[in-house]
Formats: sequence, structure tokens, C-alpha cells
Amino acid sequence: MHEMNIGQAASQSGVNAKMIRHYEAIGLIKPAKRTGSGYRIYNDIDVHTMRFVKQARNLGFSIGQIKALLGLWQNQRRSSRKVKELALSHIQELDERIREMQEIKHTLAHLVHHCHGDDRPDCPILDSLAQAHAGKQTGIPKKNSKRNLTHYTRRIG
Repeated sequence: MHEMNIGQAASQSGVNAKMIRHYEAIGLIKPAKRTGSGYRIYNDIDVHTMRFVKQARNLGFSIGQIKALLGLWQNQRRSSRKVKELALSHIQELDERIREMQEIKHTLAHLVHHCHGDDRPDCPILDSLAQAHAGKQTGIPKKNSKRNLTHYTRRIG
């Protein structure tokens, strides 16, 4: 088995050294073996695990979900049903985040439409941001807040 330092492991896995240390610190990957002088030493299996983590992060899985996926991946007796359930749950979370982002985009587009964009100082975009600071209704949707969006767009529309 090929041994390498953190720089080589980072290069081969595509995960930078800072993130490797972070993943070790939070228990996502096992701590590296150490040389007598304290340098981290990794092997091919460690690099393969780092690639797995990187791909899971690229797909938007949370650290907790990645821990679960790693456990399933490393368990040869796993049920693919559990993996599918985890992935389906993640898809539902993504759908909710997409919906929230679409609401934010709609609100911002509405504000942009009502901003004259000329030499006058009045601007509904800045007014909306200022109201957020004052604790007033902003029109920026919060999780599950279609009512807030409708209320604000009626006020400025």
C-alpha cells in the first residue's frame, strides 16, 4: 500500500489539505497515522475515502448525511434501500431549497422592477434591506413564508 504525506493525498484526492485536517477534526475521516516526527501519513484507502467525501459534498450532502453514507459504503451488509432513502430525503431537501431560492428571486425581481434606476435617491431595493434591519416586513421570504411574500409584494406593488 502506497503511503503519502498530506500534500500528496490532497493532490490525489482533490481535497485540499485544510479540508482534510477539518474532516479529520470533525470525525468524517479517520485521523491519519503519524510519523515519529508527527507528520500525517495517508494511504490509498484514505485517498479513496477523501474522494468519496468530495463527491458527496459536490452533490450537496450535509456532513451528517455523508457520515451515514460512509457508514453504509463501508458496510458490506448494507441495504441499498437505506442508501436510496437517504438520497430521496436529500432530493426533498434540495427541492425545498430550490423553492425558497425561487421565492427570493421572485421578490428581488419584483423589487428591481419597482426601482426606477435613475438619479433619484428613492429605491425600493434599499428600502427593503433597511426595513430588514429595523425588524419590519422585508419581503425576503423566510422558510415557509409565502404569506410574508404576498403581504410585501402587495404593499409595494
